[in-house]
Parts: sequence; C-alpha cells; structure tokens
Amino acid sequence: MMRRLLTITIFLLAMTCSQAQTSPPFEITTVASFDEPWAMAFLPDGRMLVTEKKGRLAVVAQDGQSLGAVRGLPDVDYLGHGGLGDVVLHPDFASNGLVYVSYVEGGPGRTRGAAVARGVLTLAERGGTLSGLDVIWRQYPKLVGYGHYGHRIAFDDDGYLWISSGDRQKFTPAQDMQSNIGKIIRLHDDGTIPENNPFVDYDNVDSFVDDEGVYPEIWSLGHRNPLGMTFDLDGQLWVAEMGPAGGDELNRIVRGGNYGYPLVSNGEHYDGRPIPDHDTSPDFEEPVLWWTPTISPGNIMAYSGDVFPDWRGNLFMAGLSSRAIIRVEIDGNGAVEAERFPMGAPLRGIYQGPDGALWVIEDESREGEGRLFKLTPK
Repeated sequence: MMRRLLTITIFLLAMTCSQAQTSPPFEITTVASFDEPWAMAFLPDGRMLVTEKKGRLAVVAQDGQSLGAVRGLPDVDYLGHGGLGDVVLHPDFASNGLVYVSYVEGGPGRTRGAAVARGVLTLAERGGTLSGLDVIWRQYPKLVGYGHYGHRIAFDDDGYLWISSGDRQKFTPAQDMQSNIGKIIRLHDDGTIPENNPFVDYDNVDSFVDDEGVYPEIWSLGHRNPLGMTFDLDGQLWVAEMGPAGGDELNRIVRGGNYGYPLVSNGEHYDGRPIPDHDTSPDFEEPVLWWTPTISPGNIMAYSGDVFPDWRGNLFMAGLSSRAIIRVEIDGNGAVEAERFPMGAPLRGIYQGPDGALWVIEDESREGEGRLFKLTPK
C-alpha cells in the first residue's frame, strides 16, 4: 500500500508540472457534431464513417458536411455502455468492400453481449448500404448487465482480425477459458480460428470449443474493459484498458499472456475492498504503464504520419475522465507517458487521418452530442 501511495504522489506531482508547462502544439478545429459518437474510420476517397451508439453509421465529408447514413446495419441493444461500437475497413477494402462493425445485441431474457458483423459497403452520393451482413463473432455467454463490452476491432499486417472482449462487470469470466469474456481474440477475417492460436486443440480446430471447453479464439486473458487496441509500427499489439477504482492499464500483449484481472490489479474495488497488486503475483503479466487517478482510456492509436514528425511511433490515448489526450513514448518493451494535452471534455477516440492530421471524437458532452475535432500543427 505504501508503494502505491508513493507512486500516486509522484505521479500527481509529475502531471501537475507537465500540464502546467505543456502548451499543445496543434490547432483545434471543430468539424462536426454527432449523437453519442463512438468510433470512426476513413474511406479511401477521404470520406469518414462515424458510428453513433443508438445504431446509426454516418457518412461525413472532411469539412463536416453530412452525407447521409449507411443502411443495413444490425439491430443494436442501446443501453448503458451498449449500442453500435467500432467500425473498421477490411485491409483489402478497395477490392472487396468489406466493413466490420461491433455492436451489442440482446439475448434471452434480459441478457446481452457484444458481436462483430461484416458486410459489403456500397456507397452512394449520399449514404450507402451494408449488404450480405454476416455475424462472425459473439461474446459468450450472454449476461445480464449493461457494461464492459470492450468490442474494439483491429487488423494486423498479416490480415488477422483482433477483437477486445470486456469482462461485462462480472469479474471471474476474465479467467474462465470456457468463456470468451475478458479476453483478447484473434481470428481470420471471416471469423474462423487460426491454427496457430495459443490455445488451439489441433484435433478440434474447427470446433466451437475444444474437448475441455477452452475457446481456441483466445489470444490472451485476464482483461477488464479493454477499450483501446492498436499495433505499433513494429507490429506489436498494445491494449489500453480501464481499471476498477484506479489502476488503468497499458498492456503489451504477448501470446497466451494472462493479465491477471480480477485476481490482481493496481486499483481497488469500487466499494473499497483491496485487490492484490500485480507485483504480488509474478505469474501474471504486469502492465507496462498504469494510472491512479484513472485516465479512463477510450481508445488508443499508434501514430505513423509525417504531419507531427516528432511523434512518429508514439501511442496516443483518448481520455474520458482525464478529459485529455495522453501521448506515450514506447521503447522496446517499455513505455512512458510523455505529455498530456487537456481538451476540456471527455474524449472517446483519437485517429490518424489520411494526411497525418489527428482527429478526435468527443464523448457525449451536452444534450447527447459529441464533437469531432481535427488537430493540425500550429
């Protein structure tokens, strides 16, 4: 406990100095506003897709002009953290037109869970249509409750599909290998399971679960609410996840790694009950960085552009409770928070545009709306 208190004190002093001295080296332009935006993606022609939690996929020009909405999306269960989530283009979108969306769907009774579907996007002058919709992944089991779905989507350079699956605020499923909750998932782009996943039973690779009930889609386990997932310029996967009362984490994801939740955490339960720190259990993977007070990461991205050349290779997190952009420098297996840019509003996501500018989605801030900002050098 003394170690934790000392770390918090040092962290607060450092951040106070950093925020007092840091002047953002970018201009902020407000581009548009949306009804509870959650994620965005850039189309090859420069237009943007923006998801809204209630189930709308908006098409927007980079000057903020509304270009309609995409039809053909799945029905979403909009409640609490639930609704329409991430949107990602297939790496070969230019030739196959495939778009992936994550969302929350209802189940029997009052249960619900996240899902990922893909379909072919046909664009029109205004809006478009998602056709041939196919659900390729679902959280299992569906549970009662409204939170911690995770459901971020990413592709790596080899074309594998990665999905973050939150613990649904149920704690123990994150350690249960007969559940895909509280895990990082790796799949082929069609939802089938790669034979070289760490928990594959090679005699039953095509089965839903192996003979012992282990889900072979699992890459890592022991995650709480992984809302950020990105690959750095060397292809390493990084995940940012919300801790409980304290202990938000930046994790470097390794094959078959167990990140300990809910058995260990550098935070505590909301009712004040302690959770053993990571350093008490060396069998679990420790976070590379952790934050108390929390920053509440909404997402994470690795910057590869030239508009901000000094930041190439850095990670950026959108902070909800911290109401800031957090810049992280990585060095091999290590990382350090380098700067924090206060934005005066809770941030849901940060993205790199086609020209290397940064785009930031604000979480719902007033009357259900969230603004879209573009950041360019001063």
